[in-house]
Amino acid sequence: MGPSERRTYTAKERKEVLESLRKEGICAAAKKHGVSTGAVSEWANKAGVKRENAVWTPRPKHSEEKRAAVLATVKTHGVNAAAKQHGVSQGCVSVWARDAGVKRESPTAPPPVIETKPPTSVTPPADESGETKPPTPVTPPADESTETQATMYRKVREPVPALCRTAPHSSARDEVAKPSRKPGSQVAKVYTPSQKAEILESATEDGVSAAAKEYGASRFSIYAWQRKVDKAAAGQGPSPTSGPSQQTLEDQRDQEILSEYKTHPGLGPSQIRNQLRRRHVRVSVHTVRRVMEGAGYRPPKVERQKHERRYEAVRPNHLWHLDFVQRFIGRNTTFTLILIDDCSRFVVGHGVDDAERADMVISTFEEAVRRHGRPESVMHDKGSAFWSWRGISRFTALLAEMGIDQIVAEHKEWNGKVENFNLNIHKELFDVKRFADVAEMRRCLAAHLSFYNCGRTHQALGGLLVPADRYYGRAEEVLLRIEAGAGGELGDGVALGERCLELFKVQSRGGVPEVWLLGRKLLGLPDSTVENEK
Repeated sequence: MGPSERRTYTAKERKEVLESLRKEGICAAAKKHGVSTGAVSEWANKAGVKRENAVWTPRPKHSEEKRAAVLATVKTHGVNAAAKQHGVSQGCVSVWARDAGVKRESPTAPPPVIETKPPTSVTPPADESGETKPPTPVTPPADESTETQATMYRKVREPVPALCRTAPHSSARDEVAKPSRKPGSQVAKVYTPSQKAEILESATEDGVSAAAKEYGASRFSIYAWQRKVDKAAAGQGPSPTSGPSQQTLEDQRDQEILSEYKTHPGLGPSQIRNQLRRRHVRVSVHTVRRVMEGAGYRPPKVERQKHERRYEAVRPNHLWHLDFVQRFIGRNTTFTLILIDDCSRFVVGHGVDDAERADMVISTFEEAVRRHGRPESVMHDKGSAFWSWRGISRFTALLAEMGIDQIVAEHKEWNGKVENFNLNIHKELFDVKRFADVAEMRRCLAAHLSFYNCGRTHQALGGLLVPADRYYGRAEEVLLRIEAGAGGELGDGVALGERCLELFKVQSRGGVPEVWLLGRKLLGLPDSTVENEK
């Protein structure tokens, strides 16, 4: 028979148990036949059987001399030690001490023997005549000039009455090391309504004690649930076994999906799912797609090309990508410049003009540097606003003046991060909204980029983080909050107190130390020397 199987008793075995109960009592009968006292009590109540030859045992009477000895021990060692030493119950000792007004003289003093060494190695203190005194059971109070460990502990924990009941052979160090919770205690468990219903059904069939043992629940909890069920049947409160129906939960889930989809109609099912995960709403991509298709969503046909060579900057402001996005607003042609950080995908700057001009590139880049610091390098294509086939362009001269490395993308895959961002901004902004003029497009673009930086989760960042989380160095904190269920409290913005930028940095290149401030090298070898060594 396994440990979880219930044993069944025949009528003959129950009769033998009840016969033993009449002669010896419940505890003796349970111990004799190997049955729990709860089962024996239940059988006795149903059969109306009681012990027949119950003998009343009078309480033992203690002499006055014994009481005096017990009270004397209470003064020196406390109630528990006196009860254990003289073989008297703790309740009697407490009553005697209360009636006589006796208390322990030094409640927080250490016990008489606190050394772990053998008693033979301990030398008793000598008196004034030079003779050693015999060891006494009570340790004298410490001298005022010497502050022992027990005295220091007494000063800190004097208001706590639990220390007054120390065992006679336990040290103050052991009392300090005791945990606040008992080793065998358990943490309270939370049961769902369905689990409560299952436990109550088992309690009705097999009994409360059996259900508590089988499911690991407390008998008092089961009794409380039964009382609440009875009150709910009488219309006096909710039932512990009832909760939101499955249909209600599904309606709430669908409402969350549709609300996010209507707020940001350019996002796809995977992106909507990540937005809900950040708010600690768990749902699958398949469910999100099904609900969105019911609301009119049609998945686009995208041809994906495999690209195995990937790279990523190791820190914010290590590499910036620059590129233009062309869009027609009515009869006007607009070119939007995007500056994006490689490590965090954070948009550090943007500008709008009617053509690809170097003036707009320089002004937008300088504004981004003033707000976020100088990057270590930038990457762009061979557009006329960035690159000059003959001579040095104005933008190249600016980068050389700032000490920023310039990387020209030979293939579009090199600048793939900003190229992918351009596709997403078409899908999420330009293809969704219609603009009356360029001014309205500027306002909507600024609002969308703010949402992208601080409110839109990014697949390349794990699906839970937004670009601002990694750019400002709060990724770990945000993940901990989301794991703790506080994702809805993050909001869409980054407070100034939570922003963290790498303003000063010291690194070694080729064994030569370099000092950087705001992305500009202050100390180190010139770049030409490093390139010649390579």
